[in-house]
Amino acid sequence: MKEHMKRIIILGAGPTGLGATCRLHEIGYKNWNIYEKNNYVGGLSASFKDKQGFTWDAGGHILFSNNDRFNRLVDDLSHNDMLTFKRESWIWLKDSFIKYPFQNNFHMHPDKELVFECVSGLFENLDKKGQYKNFEEWICHFFGEGIARYFMIPYNNKVWACPLNRMDYNWIAERVSIIDFRKILKNIVFRQEDSEWGPNNTFRYPLFGGTGGLFHKFLPYSRGRLCLNKYAVRIDPERKEVVFEDGEKTSYDLLISTIPLTELIDKMKDKPEGIGRSAEEFVWNRGYMVGIGIKKPCPSNKNWMYFPENDSPFYRVTYLSNYSPNMTPAGEFFSFLAEISYSRFKAVSKETVIEETIQGLINSKLLKEEDRSLIVSTFLLDVPHSFPIPFIGRDRAIKNIQSFLSERNIYSRGRFGGWKYEVGNMDHSVMQGIEVVNRILFDEKETVYKI
Repeated sequence: MKEHMKRIIILGAGPTGLGATCRLHEIGYKNWNIYEKNNYVGGLSASFKDKQGFTWDAGGHILFSNNDRFNRLVDDLSHNDMLTFKRESWIWLKDSFIKYPFQNNFHMHPDKELVFECVSGLFENLDKKGQYKNFEEWICHFFGEGIARYFMIPYNNKVWACPLNRMDYNWIAERVSIIDFRKILKNIVFRQEDSEWGPNNTFRYPLFGGTGGLFHKFLPYSRGRLCLNKYAVRIDPERKEVVFEDGEKTSYDLLISTIPLTELIDKMKDKPEGIGRSAEEFVWNRGYMVGIGIKKPCPSNKNWMYFPENDSPFYRVTYLSNYSPNMTPAGEFFSFLAEISYSRFKAVSKETVIEETIQGLINSKLLKEEDRSLIVSTFLLDVPHSFPIPFIGRDRAIKNIQSFLSERNIYSRGRFGGWKYEVGNMDHSVMQGIEVVNRILFDEKETVYKI
């Protein structure tokens, strides 16, 4: 393509921004740059190696996708440095582990009162009519009182750190397994586990560098065009100019933004009052990622576990060392990565969260009290944007803001740039970057991010 073509600026070198660079490189486009506020790439999929030799991800991330284009890209980038797993995912509840998802496997729990209440709730809901107005009502409508009380409501309260009655339910899709009563009945009668549901029942993980190791392999696509430590403080859509914290300015014809949509609007000069009000409606949570490195052989082959109860601060814990032998120092070590949500609705102390995590691991019998002396590394990452919450009214607000932006040649995409949790996985995010380039240069329809 010719050098004089329109100048494209990309804000953010996470999966979406890097996906866009991949496509621009592929088609030979020359007039573009990408700017990243941090001194590293990968965004929410970055990884960090500590002084003790443990590698920590910025969350419990794995690779799975039914998108052929994404899978081919990963194959091309990884050069066989990718491991494949059959999911070993569990739920810790009332002093016992059962297989995930809970609604398909609650009958395997040793507490017969729990099993009876879950079955009774399902039976009572068989012919239930009526409408539901929010996520909390949706849960009760589809799963009944028992499943809702024991798992769905407490777990989702932990994950989202947001009142469930403030959340919509239209985002569900592949995210939550809906009850098939006949299948559940068969599982109960035959005492069989049912853990195959979901798109991530088989997944992949990089052999080296955690999830961030994959995104480092995008760097050749942006050679000479990537600018790190560049924090955008103001965007002028009339002059088509971005101003950075260090005073540098850059102009654009087309802007691809992957920063949080609320921050993008906040940085915009002379925006209409209604657009600012729409952005104020948005709700999200934050997260503490706590890593615990232990000097002993790993005692389990589990991948990750869910924790709905209040005797631990985390909603999910991953045996991160089970994903690759290169996640720990050489020798007999293993590592946990625990995820804790917090928000304006739910406070968590940064000063005590590591100790609370260790105690939670002991309460959940993942560690013993005497294992404290074997802890050789602790890691804490404060993630200011963890989950974009699908709040009631979200789709209307997104449509309003995205229409305003696209009219000004600004395209906001990605986990928080698009603010759609249901298309916020790594594969979705990379493909959003690829597809938005195809849209603005070739007028192709986007298939992942739809407004």
